[in-house]
Amino acid sequence: MIIRYKKTFEKIAMGLLSFMPAEKNLKVLQTTIKQYETEDDWQLFLWKAEEDIIGLIGIQIIDDNTISIQHISVNPSHRQQGVGKAMVQGIRSLYPNKDIQANELVLEFYSKCKDIVEKENMNL
Repeated sequence: MIIRYKKTFEKIAMGLLSFMPAEKNLKVLQTTIKQYETEDDWQLFLWKAEEDIIGLIGIQIIDDNTISIQHISVNPSHRQQGVGKAMVQGIRSLYPNKDIQANELVLEFYSKCKDIVEKENMNL
């Protein structure tokens, strides 16, 4: 289930973000979290499975028609289980009328998710 980030989840979010190579440095990580906390066009969401938060996805609202996925991370012990794809679908359901793009850090992963989702929708 996708949930909106709150300050009480800061340590969990920072831990998940730190799995991304570009976010390994603590100062960079702190700057990223602050950006999500202070800038209205940057939104961070967490993925909760049962009682545990196991993933996160961060977006930037570019304009009225477009959002861009900036970060996506899944706890390594929960990878290869469809969590990333589920988070992308969660964002699609939250922003159904927006074009979804991805930055260069997550573009390859997003493209795979997008292809899978489109194939699943064609089989419905």
